[in-house]
Amino acid sequence: MAAAIQNKNETAAFEVVPDPGDKGALRLVLVGDWLTRQGVPSAESVHAELKGDRATRVRLDTTRLGAWDTAFLTFLRKLDRLAAADGPKLDTTSLPEGATRLLRLAASVPERAGARKAAGRTPFVERVGKSTLACLEAGGETLDFIGGALIAFGRLLRGRARFRWSDFWQVVQEVGAEALPIVGLISFLVGVILAFLGAIQLVQFGAQIFVADLVAIGMARDMAAMMVGIILAGRTGAAFAAQLGTMQVNEEIDALSTLGLSPMEFLVLPRMMALILMTPLLCLYANLLGILGGMFVGVVMLALPAVLYMQQTQASTPLLFFAGGLLKATVYGIVVAVCGCLRGMQCGRSAAAVGNATTSAVVTSIVFIILSMAALTVIYDALGI
Repeated sequence: MAAAIQNKNETAAFEVVPDPGDKGALRLVLVGDWLTRQGVPSAESVHAELKGDRATRVRLDTTRLGAWDTAFLTFLRKLDRLAAADGPKLDTTSLPEGATRLLRLAASVPERAGARKAAGRTPFVERVGKSTLACLEAGGETLDFIGGALIAFGRLLRGRARFRWSDFWQVVQEVGAEALPIVGLISFLVGVILAFLGAIQLVQFGAQIFVADLVAIGMARDMAAMMVGIILAGRTGAAFAAQLGTMQVNEEIDALSTLGLSPMEFLVLPRMMALILMTPLLCLYANLLGILGGMFVGVVMLALPAVLYMQQTQASTPLLFFAGGLLKATVYGIVVAVCGCLRGMQCGRSAAAVGNATTSAVVTSIVFIILSMAALTVIYDALGI
């Protein structure tokens, strides 16, 4: 039998000595304070010492044990698992009563399957498969949401939708009137930028009057609608996702369902109606401010008469261009409303999930706005608009 072995780690230490009352057994003497802040010996090193003596049983001796905390319990749990897997058998009958109760409580609840992080890298094919299944599931949820929204609109047309008109008008104010300052500022600056960039080139040919054409056509056909859509995606779509996500966390949506009220009609429908209604009006406002921004550059920088600038704008921009821009703005409004409300309804039950839903709503809205703009541009070109 080997002599006594001691491995000290600050105040926590252990000794392995022969057990005088049991031939072929060892006694593991635990010495000092086994506390987290001081550090404790590792269970692997102790098990290696015990296994090296080829004993069949090990009895814990806690007569010299001082203070202990969770580090001591973690050590015992690891040592017990190692002993159960590769011997020698561990006798814990001499442990303090508190430690015995805590270990019994920890052993009474089995470890949940999948709780421990799996080692190794997930195979590429498995990752692709999981991503594909997740995309298919997300697509199914999106189609289900769109179907529910269409049903809610159908009930609205039949006068059977249940929601509060006061909520609708409040959302209209938030989406429309309160968005005027930021939409006006951005649109005016976009008009200034378009006019300035055009003026740099057109002045070289003495064609600075065509700055009015550039600004008016650009704002009417694409820029006004696109800027309104992106602003609403970052402002309104994120707000919708955060509001509905917070309701999901607080179980307010579940409460509405319990009361027999459809969350799609009571919460989603007013928001979608307000955004679809106000987006074309905001687009008109953006067109006006963008043209004024271009006129500011034309009058101040290019010394063009304001009346001449407005006449050139009117002559170069038919109403069909403005109508096409309004249609695009309406589509962008639908995209922002669907993405914002969808992500809010899909939100999880934690504070982090609300932030993730808000971020996802903004990103998804912007991506689909760009895709919609590309598709509508191709359609307009095919129709000769």
